[in-house]
Amino acid sequence: MWLLVAVTSYFINAGVYVADKFLLSKKIHSSIIYAFFVGIWSVFNFVLLIFDPWLPTFHELTLDLLAGGLFLLTLIFWYKALHQSEATRVVPIVGALIPIFSFILSYIFLGQVLGERQFLAFIVLIIGGVLISIKHTRFYYMREVSEHFKKIFGNIFGPIHAQYRPTRRLIFNSLTSALLFAAYYVLIKYIYTTQPFIGAFVWSRMGTFIGVLFILFVPDWRKMIFNYQKGVKTPKNMSFFLGIRLLAAVAFIMLNWAISLGNVALINSIQGTQYIFLLLIVVLLARRFPKILEEELGGGVLMQKIIGTTLVVLGLYMLIT
Repeated sequence: MWLLVAVTSYFINAGVYVADKFLLSKKIHSSIIYAFFVGIWSVFNFVLLIFDPWLPTFHELTLDLLAGGLFLLTLIFWYKALHQSEATRVVPIVGALIPIFSFILSYIFLGQVLGERQFLAFIVLIIGGVLISIKHTRFYYMREVSEHFKKIFGNIFGPIHAQYRPTRRLIFNSLTSALLFAAYYVLIKYIYTTQPFIGAFVWSRMGTFIGVLFILFVPDWRKMIFNYQKGVKTPKNMSFFLGIRLLAAVAFIMLNWAISLGNVALINSIQGTQYIFLLLIVVLLARRFPKILEEELGGGVLMQKIIGTTLVVLGLYMLIT
């Protein structure tokens, strides 16, 4: 059950990420503003308590609010990374790191371990996801990789070249968001083992909403948000944003439900399915909107992604059987 729910969630998320990239590059140019408008709608999750009314203890509420605040912080770094590069680069990079961090954190804090077949499927899924995410097929040229690494991160004897500072920021934001995503998933998994799903989900969303309110206490951020709100002229943009947020909410609830049912590391490792859906969406839209998406899908890169897709399918088969 958790596998089907997670894959469906990743399918919806693939479309959401492409739409997020469009909004961040063409409509909203600040990760703080975007995270604010995403988080502010968390308060409406209170209606879910109708289906399962529940009040947490002080300790449970503290954990729930902490998880929600952690998720908001994750969104800020995630949207920063998504704004800096193409969706087909950022999503796979972050997605390949999340299951690794989740595996380590879930083992340390939850004591979750994988069986031999599950661990092999975990590795196959990660390799498939990495192959889908890597843009250059000649990544095995270690000398080229070493030289490029030095250019990006700098040498101990000299400063970083200005040309590569944006790349370093992208890597930092991607790594940070991946680590924070993994921390959130492990924490929320722990919460779901001790609290009812609907109640824990709703109260953790309140943590996100409270975090959004704290954003308004920062003068520069508050000014950006209010200035953007004044500049919104057409209701069409807001309708598009609300539609995307509704789909994102459905996918997020489904993913949290899957986490409450299954192993955190395995659920995160099948994000390779999300890359497949993302790739298909980009291929379909790239011809119609080449300037908006700005994705590069050359023949060699496409073949590499096909190999990665095959490994992801193999990994899923291993989990199912």
